[in-house]
Amino acid sequence: MPTTSPSLKSIYEGWDSHQQALMHAITPLLPEQLAWRPAPNQSSVYELIGHIAGSRLWWFYKMHAPGSTALARQIAPWADETFDAADSNDLSRWLAANIQLEESLAKTPSESITWLESTWQMIDLTLNTWTVEDLAQTYQHIRENNMYTVTRQWTIWRILSHDLHHGGQIALILGLQGITVPELGDRGGHLTPWTLIDPQA
Repeated sequence: MPTTSPSLKSIYEGWDSHQQALMHAITPLLPEQLAWRPAPNQSSVYELIGHIAGSRLWWFYKMHAPGSTALARQIAPWADETFDAADSNDLSRWLAANIQLEESLAKTPSESITWLESTWQMIDLTLNTWTVEDLAQTYQHIRENNMYTVTRQWTIWRILSHDLHHGGQIALILGLQGITVPELGDRGGHLTPWTLIDPQA
């Protein structure tokens, strides 16, 4: 009897709770709290939010993830399904659009939060659509004039770890301002509840 490969949603359970903790931490912040930076050469919270969102879209679009093209067209109207991550011209044009997005979001706190949510919806759609069998699929990517074969598994893990890394940075920056974010800080964004055992059972 054939078995059905589970969706990635079940494999990456908990990533959604980190997104929830991140949104809970940044949504009530004032513009000056979002713009504050520990030192002149260090990032502010909303710069990090824009970087998280931009990186999500950059990598998911390269592997043609569900919903990525529609989102990409909001910053690059020419973006379509013909994008080839192995074509240096396509890659350069898309990289320029992505950098422009991050620079724009670094100046607009409300839009950066909107893009953080929009890119999460793209990730959530991907996790619900793709299965474990899809993780081994690859695409080609050019870096420093070398051609690489990259798996979807590598890409998804890169973005997950990237989210966690910069989420920690945001918690630290907010802590330095005296802002308490227990979900993102003390709990590290890991909000998935345990199963409570009924002592009477």
